[in-house]
Amino acid sequence: MRLYNTLSRTEETFAPIDGQPVRMYTCGPTVYARAHIGNFRTFVCVDVLRRALRHLEGFPVRQVMNLTDIDDRTIVGAQKAGMDLRQYTEQYIAAFQEDSRALGLEEVEETPRATDEANLRAMADLIGALGRNGHTYVSDGSIYFRIASMPEYGRLARLDREGMKDGARVDADSYAKDDARDFVLWKASRPGEPSWNVVDPPGRPGWHLECSAMALRLLGEPPIDIHAGGIDLIFPHHENEIAQSEGATRKPFSRFWVHVEYLLVNNEKMSKSLGNTYTIPDLVARGHRPSAVRYLLLSSHYRKQLNFTWDSLTQAEESLRRLADFLARLDTVKGGAHPDVAARVEEGRRAFAAAMEDDLNTAAALGAIFELVRSLNSSIDAGELGQGDVPVIRQAFDVFDRVLGVLSLRRAEDDQPPIPVDEIERLIEERKAARLRRDFGEADRIRDGLVERGILLEDGAGGTRWKKK
Repeated sequence: MRLYNTLSRTEETFAPIDGQPVRMYTCGPTVYARAHIGNFRTFVCVDVLRRALRHLEGFPVRQVMNLTDIDDRTIVGAQKAGMDLRQYTEQYIAAFQEDSRALGLEEVEETPRATDEANLRAMADLIGALGRNGHTYVSDGSIYFRIASMPEYGRLARLDREGMKDGARVDADSYAKDDARDFVLWKASRPGEPSWNVVDPPGRPGWHLECSAMALRLLGEPPIDIHAGGIDLIFPHHENEIAQSEGATRKPFSRFWVHVEYLLVNNEKMSKSLGNTYTIPDLVARGHRPSAVRYLLLSSHYRKQLNFTWDSLTQAEESLRRLADFLARLDTVKGGAHPDVAARVEEGRRAFAAAMEDDLNTAAALGAIFELVRSLNSSIDAGELGQGDVPVIRQAFDVFDRVLGVLSLRRAEDDQPPIPVDEIERLIEERKAARLRRDFGEADRIRDGLVERGILLEDGAGGTRWKKK
């Protein structure tokens, strides 16, 4: 497999070190709000990378995806809500896990929280090592990383070292690329903010420190194999992770850096002011299935911007339905095997694998699948595909889906109605009562509401039955 490495700006052949499991770190969500579909584009693409490494390349994977539950935004959110920080972030962690399951993300091996005691201790140890190696200083009770102490600083983001503000400090967790300066590792205690005494002086961690400490604690001796995240994290977050990790260990931090491009909405960046930061429940409420969302998010190459529109989501649903309909059609064929079918299936498998091994080209991989579907549908039409061919076809589609994860997700959705059964039955009774009192407008409203949520009603002599759209 070849992967584009942001550090070298080239595609490189990837394999783990000396046959060991792939050690991969993913920057997970900052849990101050529900993750939106732009966040999930990254998480879905990284999930496909994980699946390709496991199911296509045959590599064991040990993946860590952190949950940032302490930073400027979580603290402000908890204060505004009048809630304890842990209680405030817990609700968004639960929401993220719910949405991840809905989108079919594989469970990773570790999902540490920054405020876990073991991680706070690891951060303290990292600060200690940085201090011993001459990379830190204290000012106004906070501990800072001195970027002038690391000549290599800026190589991931391709920063102009002449423009760096040596000795100027920044306390904010996030800042602009043209404002590179000494960044905070450990923030001094402030009234109303959480504080820990694992570091002297007491305080709380800066955002960048957290990921370095968790990656090194849970994945072991550097370099790790892959560090992944959204393209917006290259600077300052990932640049600062490299500085901290390599400044403390004096070893390279990660061999590969993989970044997923932005998701646009109607050709605009997502923002709260535009009202286009959609979440998974937002899309489900409009009658769209998570499997179609997953399909859309992986339908374009991860290093190309993807434009989300309602039409594109509808097209994703149509494409996924075509795949499901083809697999259902296999149940209708009769007769024996045809020698050329197995050859065409094998050709399709090779084309799929080649696309995925070419820097995770999911668009080309889907193209290979649909070319195979077109060819096999033509064979069914001509009576040149029989029951004896079905096992090899289904086996190939199982391989495709272990990597892409859309068909199994669709089947799981089909097994589970989008609305709890007791709610469906209650609404059917309410509609029945409305019709008895001749309130047909209310009856139609109930029916149409169920249709929007993915449930069709069929009235018959024996009463009303429901089914999924």
